[in-house]
Amino acid sequence: MTLDELKSRHGALLAARYSGTRSVSYDGKSVNYGTDAEMAAAIADIERRIAALEAPGRRVLRPFAVKDL
Repeated sequence: MTLDELKSRHGALLAARYSGTRSVSYDGKSVNYGTDAEMAAAIADIERRIAALEAPGRRVLRPFAVKDL
């Protein structure tokens, strides 16, 4: 899933949650959430995925020692 798709789904989930509905439709599909906690978990999952895609590559630090300082 691309970053743009994730952001559009995130926006749809937030809009639905703030309006008080538990149904979200995107890409011709509809998803109904039973509780607000399920919707919050879906939002958190999408936010983690967005953060992983936007984060720069991890740095690898390799310690080294120099003799005779």
